[in-house]
Amino acid sequence: MTRRTDWAEQIAPEHHTAHAGQGLADGVDQGGADQGGDDAGYRGGGGRSGGRRRRRGGFGEGRGDGSQDSGPPSSSRAEKGEPPAGDPGERARAICLRLLTGTPRTRKQLADALSKRDIPEDVADEVLTRFEEVGLINDGAFAGAWVESRHHGRGLARRALAQELRTKGVDATLIEEAVGQLDSEQEEATARELVARKLRSTRGLDRDKRLRRLAGMLARKGYSQGLALQIVRQALEDEGEDTEDLGYDGG
Repeated sequence: MTRRTDWAEQIAPEHHTAHAGQGLADGVDQGGADQGGDDAGYRGGGGRSGGRRRRRGGFGEGRGDGSQDSGPPSSSRAEKGEPPAGDPGERARAICLRLLTGTPRTRKQLADALSKRDIPEDVADEVLTRFEEVGLINDGAFAGAWVESRHHGRGLARRALAQELRTKGVDATLIEEAVGQLDSEQEEATARELVARKLRSTRGLDRDKRLRRLAGMLARKGYSQGLALQIVRQALEDEGEDTEDLGYDGG
């Protein structure tokens, strides 16, 4: 499996019309999938004329307060790159395209965004289904890229990865397929790497405190208590610590 850095730095489609799978493979965020807001967008360049700053119209242009420096008045929706309120279908498409330009999203994330912008449910469902048909929404590809990136970038175990995907509305079957990329051997190897990197910073502490700190770090990343204690105990033994009285033999 190709090693990647954190999702927040990895998954950014080059263009909002690219296939969802391609955007996921090209790589931005981590966290990015859940950081882009409804107001995200691109701002066009500006210039000065006669000592006065002028704005050029563009996708996502505007200060967001309903005002602008020059030109005819416009609504806040227009400044955000959205069509007029009278066309919910066009508004829904514009909102989805803008959000997908920033980072890949699941269908549920986009549905929630449309709901917050008062898009009727039937209109939202129609638009989202069409986006799935053309590949702009692909929850399976999203889940697979999320697992690969978050495991290699943050060292998260299958349990933690599954929980993150559930919060993003990914179907249980797709989650199972995605976390299935990782087997127990890969998970254990990653856990050992995490402990090895953290071990030095615990030197000088008493054994029990080192054990709690290292095992707690693995637990927060979704590793089971049994695996965490087994790996930490072995790491401490390799450093000459006596672990006979810890009451865990690794079985």
